[in-house]
Amino acid sequence: MQRVVSVVAHLGFRLQALPPALCRPLSCAQDVLRRTPLYDFHLAHGGKMVAFAGWSLPVQYRDSHTDSHLHTRQHCSLFDVSHMLQTKIFGSDRVKLMESLVVGDIAELRPNQDKVRELQNQGRDVGLEVLDNALLALQGPTAAQVLQASVADDLKKLPFMTSAVMEVFGVSGCRVTRCGYTGEDGVEISVPAAEAVHLATALLKNPEVKLAGLAARDSLRLEAGLCLYGNDIDEHTTPVEGSLSWTLGKRRRAAMDFPGAKVIVPQLKGKVQRRRVGLMCEGAPMRAHSPILNMEGTKIGTVTSGCPSPSLKKNVAMGYVPCEYSRPGTMLLVEVRRKQQMAVVSKMPFVPTNYYTLK
Repeated sequence: MQRVVSVVAHLGFRLQALPPALCRPLSCAQDVLRRTPLYDFHLAHGGKMVAFAGWSLPVQYRDSHTDSHLHTRQHCSLFDVSHMLQTKIFGSDRVKLMESLVVGDIAELRPNQDKVRELQNQGRDVGLEVLDNALLALQGPTAAQVLQASVADDLKKLPFMTSAVMEVFGVSGCRVTRCGYTGEDGVEISVPAAEAVHLATALLKNPEVKLAGLAARDSLRLEAGLCLYGNDIDEHTTPVEGSLSWTLGKRRRAAMDFPGAKVIVPQLKGKVQRRRVGLMCEGAPMRAHSPILNMEGTKIGTVTSGCPSPSLKKNVAMGYVPCEYSRPGTMLLVEVRRKQQMAVVSKMPFVPTNYYTLK
């Protein structure tokens, strides 16, 4: 079984737009939303569909958000994440393309972006193909056990952040990647679009598996301290500010040949002005855009994501504060519904992660 590292997952980013709290219910005939290959499947299983980043996706099913969240932590859940379009980058200059876009060391990985056209105009051999595949995420402590019954490959040999092409429930050509967006062990399965319903139906036959939607996905990733692009990080955030310095390849730090290197490398060596931190409080839940204040009542930052934690039964959030306020245990104030309440800077992840590694 040949293993390769999943490039997108390795870089630690999820290209999405809005958390479930900002999703709009489907109520307007003029809304033109894209549908995944599982759209009718969701409706048949009681999915409550909402508009999310231009797609119609289930925010939850018949189970409550909290029940879905806790089921994922204790068993495993199936998520439709087909809105994250999959692409294949090919040509002898494919590594140069990727390294012109990201800070990771793509050259050292084992076996519709204008930059492609720019490199082609320079005579480079590179191309990009959007795959007609669905993407299913099976997440939770029993995910590997459930999937193992349907594949011939030994999943014990597939550690976190690696992938392999295999047959799943009789469907050939599926790429199974040991990764996810919940902090739990799990996989993401890239499957030909025409076989997505068959695969989802087969997985649901196992009583360990339940469907889960955007609401549970958001609270799970927040408990795991994972960023939502457009909220917690964007094109104005550096990896150092976002507490994502681990994404910077060692070779590329030395070469300073990645986007933003002249700003980012000095931040690694010196003091950065702000950092992404975890926050925990009791009382009303913290939400995106809530002001963060010091104990004197001066605004020092903003919450970027927040929700009640079903696992901890406390409110968790993340946001940006000046470096001098970023030490865990620092007491701060957060303004919620025009009232100030105490919050404490906390280490992330809030809930321990359970990624599968070979040890």
